[in-house]
Amino acid sequence: MRQTIVLGSGIAGISAGYHLKKKGEEVVIYEKDNDWGGLCANFTIDGFRFDKFVHFTFADSEYIRNLFEESSPTYAHPSVSSNYYKGYWLKHPAQNNIAPLPIDEKVEIIKGFINRKNKSFEEIENYEEWLRVQYGDYFAENFPMVYTKKYWGLEAKDLETKWVGNRMHSPNIDEVLKGSYETQDKNFYYTSYMKYPKKGGFRSILNKCREGLDIRFNKEVVKIDTVAKTVSFKDGTISNYTRLISSLPLPEIVKMIENCPDYVLNSANNLHNTCGYMVSLGFKRPDVAKHLWFYIYDEDILSARVYSPSMKSLDNVPNGCSSLQAEIFFDCKAKIPSKEEVMKNTIEKLVSMGLFKEDEIVVKDIRFEKYANITFDKDIYKNRKVVLDYLQSQNIETIGRFGKWEYYWTHQAFKSGMDCVK
Repeated sequence: MRQTIVLGSGIAGISAGYHLKKKGEEVVIYEKDNDWGGLCANFTIDGFRFDKFVHFTFADSEYIRNLFEESSPTYAHPSVSSNYYKGYWLKHPAQNNIAPLPIDEKVEIIKGFINRKNKSFEEIENYEEWLRVQYGDYFAENFPMVYTKKYWGLEAKDLETKWVGNRMHSPNIDEVLKGSYETQDKNFYYTSYMKYPKKGGFRSILNKCREGLDIRFNKEVVKIDTVAKTVSFKDGTISNYTRLISSLPLPEIVKMIENCPDYVLNSANNLHNTCGYMVSLGFKRPDVAKHLWFYIYDEDILSARVYSPSMKSLDNVPNGCSSLQAEIFFDCKAKIPSKEEVMKNTIEKLVSMGLFKEDEIVVKDIRFEKYANITFDKDIYKNRKVVLDYLQSQNIETIGRFGKWEYYWTHQAFKSGMDCVK
């Protein structure tokens, strides 16, 4: 019997397992943790449910949308978010919603926008230059360049630009001027809605696909022998395979392969990603959360983004309660502050922003994830190609955000698991 092994039960691994099973193939998914979902999983404390980092879905594929909806009916939230900057709240995107700012600062932003350099995409050498060309020096330096350091853990000049795509709106002068007088009703976000399951947290969109899959938990891979076609686990067991599909992060899987060449290990080690903390807070009052999500530009506030699980779905909190979850990111090679430092800064700063009083918190939790997102530094394509070419030569197929080393949204990660089966 053909035995396919899938490593990892995140969204890509579940997708691969589901579509392999549909084709009648024998497939086993091995997961190092004691539950499935990867970064799409969740945890519950005293009736408050929090996702691992924050997720919505806005799949463009009708097939994927229908699969998700069959798994769990969803709310379609309008993609309306906010920005916090030095005590001011600006509608997102900030670049053309600067009306709440002081006049002098609006003048500097508009002057910078008018006087920005005119360069083609091909002439732009890095992300900092891209930001200056799109928004002018003043806005670039005070908004996205600061946020880049908070979100990616690197300076904007150290990033390339292909990843941007349609993720950031580039306004024209009319939009900037109108947005300096009044908050604009038009939604400039890259999608008009964000969907979230009504019940069960984000991973509920995978319920249909997860049904009947053979997922074996607490199975941490320690060695892969691509000649003997075996996978060895920390618990001492060994499994044979005829086909191996991995969603494991590239820097991790190469260390598991017997006799992996040094040049491949070096390239994998030079890949950058963000890691980060999730600070999850529950409140015994229903109205703490005022924004579905918002971005924070102030450098002294460690949190980059804050979301509200209770606004995503009231199923995430007990009756009469609300919740917030802050995300704090770092470059994988940086010195990471302690949990105590991060928790203290997060609570103190959110209190100073007027979001709540500290004595209103009834649940607080902080967790760290080693892999949060892929960082598109200048050498990503060169290093990624070396690793992926080697894995292909060893007949190891890769899927998912960390297996493909791509800036995937959730539906794209799901599609990668589906495509490998095709």
